[in-house]
Amino acid sequence: MDAELLRQYLEFYRDLGIATLYRRRPAQALKAAPPPVEPTVEPGPTPLPPTLLPLPPMAPPDDTLLKIIEDIGDCRRCALHEGRNKIVFGVGDEKAPLVFVGEGPGADEDAQGIPFVGRAGQLLTQMIEGTAKKEGIPLLRSQVYICNVVKCRPPGNRTPEPDEMEICGQFLFRQLSTIRPRAICALGGTAARALTGHKEGVTKMRGKWFQWQEIPVMVTYHPSYLLRAYNQDAKREAWEDLKRLLHFIYD
Repeated sequence: MDAELLRQYLEFYRDLGIATLYRRRPAQALKAAPPPVEPTVEPGPTPLPPTLLPLPPMAPPDDTLLKIIEDIGDCRRCALHEGRNKIVFGVGDEKAPLVFVGEGPGADEDAQGIPFVGRAGQLLTQMIEGTAKKEGIPLLRSQVYICNVVKCRPPGNRTPEPDEMEICGQFLFRQLSTIRPRAICALGGTAARALTGHKEGVTKMRGKWFQWQEIPVMVTYHPSYLLRAYNQDAKREAWEDLKRLLHFIYD
């Protein structure tokens, strides 16, 4: 079987919650039934028990962020590489108890290779540090980890396509598995759907707790959405979400 097709089958069964597959022994390993002496039907041999075939891990047990970067390399696995300037992997403390996950790089991020450095990134920094200060929590942006679902900028900042999210998703999975934070904050609908599998809009998901690999996930608005002048209520809600998240982790 083609290796890529096999990988897709394994991930499909993993999503269904199946941790083990069964593989029967080859037919020649079974004891052949003796030829009948009389024209009567003889019972066949009792089949041997199936061989357990454990699913391979999604991430190596000794994985590191550096190894993931090396494995990404000069990635050309999907069409997003065609218009990118730089791969935007992630930034922050690799042992952070809190990880923020956005959708994908914008123009400023694509130019610098660092996530959330444009206007939305500046607002995210204010949200993290300003909310923490008001709540009496000594926290700087550099003490959390920030990354995106996809590592290359989608053309025109469009929403990533499903195949692009699937391909980059393997690296996001490894990032989160390596860091193993106490909680994850999904910024916007794309990140929320990628991490939780839920299809609702972010307005219905925000402020609620979900899980990714048994790690709590808080969903809130993407900072770029909060930059729009008419979203004052959303800003207040996002700050409340962040307060709950920070107290959950740092109290």
